[in-house]
Amino acid sequence: MKNNLLKEFTKRYNKPATYSYFSPGRVNLIGEHIDYNGGLVMPCAITFGTYLLLAPNEDSVFRFQSLNFSDELSIPLKNNYEKDGEGWFNYPLGVIEHFLKDGHQLKGMDLLFYGDIPIGSGLSSSASIEVVTAFALNDIFNSGYSKLELVKLSKSVENNFIGVNSGIMDQFAVAFGEKNKALMLNCDTLEYKAVDSNLGNNVLAIINTNKPRKLAESKYNERVQECAKALELLQQELDIKNLCDIDTDTFNKYSNLIKDKIIYNRAKHVIEENDRVKLAAEALSQSNLDEFGKLMYASHASLRNLYEVSGVELDAVVDYCKTDANVSGARMTGAGFGGCAIALVKEEAFEEFSKGVAAYYTDKIGYAPSVYSSLIGDGVGVLAAFEDARM
Repeated sequence: MKNNLLKEFTKRYNKPATYSYFSPGRVNLIGEHIDYNGGLVMPCAITFGTYLLLAPNEDSVFRFQSLNFSDELSIPLKNNYEKDGEGWFNYPLGVIEHFLKDGHQLKGMDLLFYGDIPIGSGLSSSASIEVVTAFALNDIFNSGYSKLELVKLSKSVENNFIGVNSGIMDQFAVAFGEKNKALMLNCDTLEYKAVDSNLGNNVLAIINTNKPRKLAESKYNERVQECAKALELLQQELDIKNLCDIDTDTFNKYSNLIKDKIIYNRAKHVIEENDRVKLAAEALSQSNLDEFGKLMYASHASLRNLYEVSGVELDAVVDYCKTDANVSGARMTGAGFGGCAIALVKEEAFEEFSKGVAAYYTDKIGYAPSVYSSLIGDGVGVLAAFEDARM
């Protein structure tokens, strides 16, 4: 694929690429619907992601092409840009606009993107594109951003240029990911700890339900509002800023303040899930994958029963996993309402698992899932295979 990318760049732009970068996608191992409640999440970078090849041009033009999409954009370098329809190129265009808004001098570039992250699956293809573009421009033009500043810049693009009201976890994991480490990230303070996560003889199976996860059409915003209501009720007697400022014991002591069963369930999930992240970090750091697997199953049960963001597709995947002796644990990952589930699967049994879950799912749902094998990979960086091609 890497050689094909180099050839494709030369074919499209009639010159070789002089810079190359890679940014991964991410999965959240545990800690779901926590980011907007000021708690702990545990994402990791995966080995799928976005490749970006670039070369400067003398035309003062930005040209965007992708191997994944037929639509492309050629736009002159100017002081500011606005979102151009719904095309994929708005993600890198928004990053460029942010650099210019911050007063950085840029020159025309020819860009070619290729991603092997399934689109619409909840594995953060958009964050991957944003971060790889920001990292590349920062590197090429010596713009002086720190990695954390690139993360915040990319989140701003997502929120303000693209118009999606998402948290910072995706961009953070994509940028700061480390091989064989999960990131225990405090979404309130952005402090994080890299947790040793050696999967041993296991792989991370990613099962795409192939039911697109469209947050705008989901009840995501409703969940945010329900959590805000729970917080407001608890603040009658507790001096807290976020739901995750308290643990399960404290919640149980003050839960009588919440009379509405649905609001109670939402808060209970968030606070218990935050505690599960701490337990998961402990289990992973001690290579106790059986315990980590139990926490994955508990997380999914809570997301299904208390937070109600799963669905028959995601539940079918997890139900199958419980019957497979080669699986230590499984759960939905991401916002839910479709998208992906993850499972910890013995490496030598992955092919057998893949066939088994696909057959079970197809029988239950009526169409097949897509099943991938990943390890925990590194965050954004220069693509090593092309380093000798750099200027």
